Amino acid sequence: IRTLLAAAAALVALPAFAHDGVHVEDVYARSNGGIGGSGAVFLVVDNHQIEDDRLIGVTTDVAEKAELHTHKESADGVMQMMAVPEGFVIPANDSHALARGGDHIMLMGLKAPLKDGENVALVLDFGDCGLIHIAVPVDNQRKPDAADAGGDHAGHGAMTH
Repeated sequence: IRTLLAAAAALVALPAFAHDGVHVEDVYARSNGGIGGSGAVFLVVDNHQIEDDRLIGVTTDVAEKAELHTHKESADGVMQMMAVPEGFVIPANDSHALARGGDHIMLMGLKAPLKDGENVALVLDFGDCGLIHIAVPVDNQRKPDAADAGGDHAGHGAMTH
């Protein structure tokens, strides 16, 4: 009976381990210029932990500078893009979209053009929670879709976190 109870406990605990940690999905980069120009990276960060996490920085070799950015409307109704040095909170058991027209990763001073089909190496810094190294496909032709329309869960359908 102890073996049976231990097996049942392990099966109940298994789903908690299956999605532990922070995961990145729906990643792509776009650029609007060649050498010296700028580009942006969009993605969704899923936090499968019981505590909030925070994306505090990003590094890459393809640009002189990579920063976390957002868009904010000024008092006179003009949209402005600005750096977010404190980073983005990724809520516990939830996700946060870095999407067009909202939070995103800005690449400034491109060292080479970002060409469709190529991959950009990026390192996401989650502070004490560590680094995530990702390969970001360049897709300059990608049109805004439901996943880019805004909101933390836009385009996710029945995905559970």
